[in-house]
Amino acid sequence: MTDLRYARPEQRPATPEPVAIPIVETRELSRDYEMPGGAVHALADINLRIGRGQLVALRGRSGSGKTTFLSLIGALDRPTHGSVSVDGLAVSEVPEGKLIDFRRRNIGFVFQAFGLMPILSAAENVEVPLRLVRAEPRERDRRVRELLELVGLGDRINHRPHELSGGEQQRVAVARALANRPSLLLADEPTGQLDSQTGRAIMVLLQHLIKTEGVTAIVATHDPTLIDLADRVIELGDGRVVSDSGA
Repeated sequence: MTDLRYARPEQRPATPEPVAIPIVETRELSRDYEMPGGAVHALADINLRIGRGQLVALRGRSGSGKTTFLSLIGALDRPTHGSVSVDGLAVSEVPEGKLIDFRRRNIGFVFQAFGLMPILSAAENVEVPLRLVRAEPRERDRRVRELLELVGLGDRINHRPHELSGGEQQRVAVARALANRPSLLLADEPTGQLDSQTGRAIMVLLQHLIKTEGVTAIVATHDPTLIDLADRVIELGDGRVVSDSGA
């Protein structure tokens, strides 16, 4: 039976786990898509171990497999072959019904298009994940304010997305992704809609959050100026690992 004992942050061991235990591990990870013209091999035989407390840049051209890789790690998709484990859980083997709570509590997602709800304020957007896990109202309020101050938006909590700049909207999205204290943060081209200076500021922010929040971040990007800030760089090409600075 698959071990779900670490599905909730408060149930994790009080003492740190050995550094040798990776936050993400993939074995022969492959994903094929059946198309009218034949099978498309989006990923092929990916074997990776990603340690905790790192900012990992996932680079590669469009179509290289970056988004597919993040979707499999985030348990949003299933591999055709192979396996993927996250925070000690073999997510590729767990029924979908049992993955919902795990994703909410253990994995944070940040997307290029921000994904904020336009009718909600910055604070209300950040509060959504906390409501989904039924956090106590007082804890919700405390955590929302803590996170918005952490990303430099303590004075913008009541502003709606249209009242914020692109960089500010992405900061709200990052705060929302961290609401339930996930162990893993996945970001798919989070700076794609931002100018280079604002994009770099977001990456610097992620570096800071890794230290203050104890999270591991995997960021898909093709921007070389942002890749320079990463602790480890993994390059994909045609669904395979082309290079890995951490190998």
